[in-house]
Amino acid sequence: MSELAVSTQELRDAESTGVRMDTEEDFVRAFNLMRTDLVSTLYFVLGSHDDAQDVAQEVFIKCWRTRATLQDIKNLRAWIFRVGLNAAKDLQRNAWRRRAKPYGDAVPAEVEGKLLQPGETLENKETLDRLRKALHELRPEEKEVFLLRQNGDVTYEEIAKMRRTPVGTVKTQMRSALQKLRRVLKES
Repeated sequence: MSELAVSTQELRDAESTGVRMDTEEDFVRAFNLMRTDLVSTLYFVLGSHDDAQDVAQEVFIKCWRTRATLQDIKNLRAWIFRVGLNAAKDLQRNAWRRRAKPYGDAVPAEVEGKLLQPGETLENKETLDRLRKALHELRPEEKEVFLLRQNGDVTYEEIAKMRRTPVGTVKTQMRSALQKLRRVLKES
């Protein structure tokens, strides 16, 4: 197992019991380990790799400024993803941003280290485009629950606590999101 895989697993184990940040380097290392997942989630919310990268940078800065309170945070990953989704919502509300940026970013022709053939790339791009469109059409609360659960590895209980809603409501929103996404994928 690679050093990164071990570090990622160690980070996830630490997240479930609370993260101990003894140094600023610990925080930077932890953030960098989850940055790819965060950018991926933000991409699905914003529809643009550039915007997702910009928001991820903004998230790091916001989290960095409040690093003195990290000992009070039970789940670092959930907290960072929450800050990220809030920053993405802020960007979407921005009047200048509303003038629209299409989902036109290129999708890499690589999946888990395997180079794809042109036909596979086109098929994957079409499926991803349908999935992105379906995600965009979810109600905001469904999208947020889905992305926190799937990309953020946040539990239903943690999502409910963050959103100040009952766990049952969170599960219902997740079920609704999954049904809508399955319907779109079955159409293909």
